[in-house]
Amino acid sequence: MKKSMILFAGLLLPVMGWAAGGAIYPDDDISIDWSDKAAMQRGAQLFTNYCLSCHSAQYSRYNRVGKDLGISDDLMKENLIFTTNELGEQSKVGSLMTVTMNQEYGEKSFGTAPPDLSLVARSRGTHWLYNYLRGFYLDDARPFGVNNGVFPNVGMPHVLAELEGLKKAVKEEVEDSHGNKHEVITGFEQVSEGSMTPEQYDQAVKDLVAFLDYLAEPYKQTRKNVGTGVLIFLLVLLILAYLLKKEYWKDVH
Repeated sequence: MKKSMILFAGLLLPVMGWAAGGAIYPDDDISIDWSDKAAMQRGAQLFTNYCLSCHSAQYSRYNRVGKDLGISDDLMKENLIFTTNELGEQSKVGSLMTVTMNQEYGEKSFGTAPPDLSLVARSRGTHWLYNYLRGFYLDDARPFGVNNGVFPNVGMPHVLAELEGLKKAVKEEVEDSHGNKHEVITGFEQVSEGSMTPEQYDQAVKDLVAFLDYLAEPYKQTRKNVGTGVLIFLLVLLILAYLLKKEYWKDVH
């Protein structure tokens, strides 16, 4: 019980820092359009190309993702399935979205095993994810040469660097309410170009976050549609009940 409480508190620390309005940069808003399946398809491609080699999504299956996002099994096999089974064969379209990296190797390589991302959009939120993926900057003091303005001292390398390029942080010294001085990030300065412009990269990250949002709750749109239908049914039932009540009581004085 004690270990579970410690783990839970550790997971909350980054979220608490966010809520407290700490030194976080960037901090831009994002909205996900669940009707834009094309964006989620692009996000799925980014996820399988850049994330799935280390991070699993073990609560989802390739064919279920394809069915929900309008991707055929043949296209899934050709463009989105790069994992293999224990025999080195391509994973089947009905397989769970797991990775071949074991926990021991992950811990040795990154200090901690890369977490499963099936529910990360629910635990962290799309706002956090969007800014986190845009918050990497050069830092020679870190093992992978990068740090993050949203998750300081993160152990993850900047896997999307070939798309975004590399940038350094512009920092400014500020004084808090207790008179203590510390540096905060106020912006980024591009050091090397990536294959995308900043605008294109922001859109790519938004697409990836949209896919992660879908992955965390595939039934979200269905749930909303069912909820709307139930409310409409209850409204119609209320009208019918009122008319029935009037009919029963019309001769009562």
